Amino acid sequence: MQSNFHFLFLFISLLLLPLICAGASASLRVGGWQPIKDLNDSHVKGIAEFAVTAINKQSKTNLKLDSIVKGEQQIVSGINYRLILAVKDGVQSKSYEVTVWEKSWENFRKLISFKPAITI
Repeated sequence: MQSNFHFLFLFISLLLLPLICAGASASLRVGGWQPIKDLNDSHVKGIAEFAVTAINKQSKTNLKLDSIVKGEQQIVSGINYRLILAVKDGVQSKSYEVTVWEKSWENFRKLISFKPAITI
């Protein structure tokens, strides 16, 4: 009787395992890009300002952040932020796609990419 119970429990567990795993992966999505819900969040604005300051230092430019148009984040060893920024280059407005890697617990940020955004 006891072995029948164990067999039944194992059988049901194996049937439910794919459903449990699918639900967990849909909610966590570690490694996948997720939209940033609040682009006006002060932390997200800080990431955008960091990117513009970093590119100004590297390129000897004087870009000014105008707004954050779109944003996504990706959980890795830290968080990658992929943002579309509207910036001012003098009087001209331009759009850039930036990627910043952050490890907040280490007080670490690194500009990964800064390139003109492709508009469709």
